Amino acid sequence: MKCLVLLVIAVVAVALSLVIDRPENWVLDPKTLKVIANSGIEAAHAKHGLNATAEQVVESVIQEVIKTYPLHTSYSGRWLWNNAGGAMGSMTVLHSSFSEYLIIFGSSLGTEGHTGRYHWAEDFFTILYGEQWASLPRVGEAEVYKPGDQHYLPRHTAKQYRMPNACWALEYARGNIPSMLFFGLADGFTSTLDVVTLFHTIREGAWNMLHSAILGKI
Repeated sequence: MKCLVLLVIAVVAVALSLVIDRPENWVLDPKTLKVIANSGIEAAHAKHGLNATAEQVVESVIQEVIKTYPLHTSYSGRWLWNNAGGAMGSMTVLHSSFSEYLIIFGSSLGTEGHTGRYHWAEDFFTILYGEQWASLPRVGEAEVYKPGDQHYLPRHTAKQYRMPNACWALEYARGNIPSMLFFGLADGFTSTLDVVTLFHTIREGAWNMLHSAILGKI
């Protein structure tokens, strides 16, 4: 009986993944998001100078995102802690659905951890402020991503990453987003035990996914 239940769950999970993880469900584009990020950075520098603060750069990029994707993105002004893969930072959600999410993620102090290994999703991490370093499991030079650069994490791949100092990024993921939640929530259940952050994260993600689904966006 238990084997039958597990088999049914597995079949349902695979079926849902096949429905969710389809290019026709995607409304955001990583190349466009990179252009948006660079436009936002340039606008912040034009307005505030080359020493524009992280807050000024992020605000400028958010405005560019919403101007480009008014039907699918919004900014609530809510910022949440995010603990995943041993790293800690904060984030705000600009879009979340079953097949895509778009957030601003970063830290004012710097952080380091595991990117996660996603078999049913891919991730595009465009640096807005500061630097991100990354490495595969080998001896060699670290990958260095600076403002305007986009760090692509393909499916089935994991890296060590580090933000050595204050760093903020526009992060876009697409594919089977629910499958990423195990990694995104694991630290809260096994390490930090921060039930308040877990509640805020689940509420924010679930609300945005359901809102998108109601509007017909998978």
